[in-house]
Amino acid sequence: MTIRPAEKSTRIAKIIADAGYCSRRQAEELILEGRVQVNGKLIDTPAILITDESIKIDNKLINPKQDIRLWLFNKPSGFLTTTFDPKNRKNIFDILPQDMPRVISVGRLDYNSEGLLLLTTNGDLARYMELPKTGWIRKYRVRAHGKINEERLQKLTKGIVVDGTKYRFSEIIVESMAGTNAWLKISLKEGKNREIRKVLEHLGLKVNRLIRVSYGSFNLGNLASGQVLEVTKKQLQSFLPKELL
Repeated sequence: MTIRPAEKSTRIAKIIADAGYCSRRQAEELILEGRVQVNGKLIDTPAILITDESIKIDNKLINPKQDIRLWLFNKPSGFLTTTFDPKNRKNIFDILPQDMPRVISVGRLDYNSEGLLLLTTNGDLARYMELPKTGWIRKYRVRAHGKINEERLQKLTKGIVVDGTKYRFSEIIVESMAGTNAWLKISLKEGKNREIRKVLEHLGLKVNRLIRVSYGSFNLGNLASGQVLEVTKKQLQSFLPKELL
């Protein structure tokens, strides 16, 4: 395969990300797994520069570059944010509007969690928004059952190790209490897998509802469960780094 001059070509992982299939990093993993074809031939390295060649993933032709678009989605509880599930449970793509283009989620919310989920057509934008160094705060309202010890909760802002993994909340506030149930406000700079549930369970608290109410400057607001709202181009341009435009 001919590798063209860099000024006339683009790395294949970026093309896949621009098509909204996945992030660049995930695209590189797909290539190394032998799942990507260029002009009908499997490739085994992401260090390839191409222009308008045909690209297939898992033998399916990917769409050309999509305009960068972003939506707010109020994810209901009881839906996955991935299409792969051995248990064949429902996923968010089953309930998104049929006229939406192919989108990927910015981070995830687990099956039983609900609230704000950002969806985009651009893998690089998703990766940018997920990175801890971007500094975007994720805020949640959490209903937990059990005995509340506010002093122990506040120590979570200094960090805690659970099963060998360190977690740290940016902020935690006890919003209200009624018997053995409490509503908490929790802020994170980085959302590890099931982080809030694992940490609170470690403290003897059982999470029975978890709602993400904001992600960076985007808020859930009055968006109804299951509804989507597209972010305007002007709003996108106000925060997008130049390299993504």
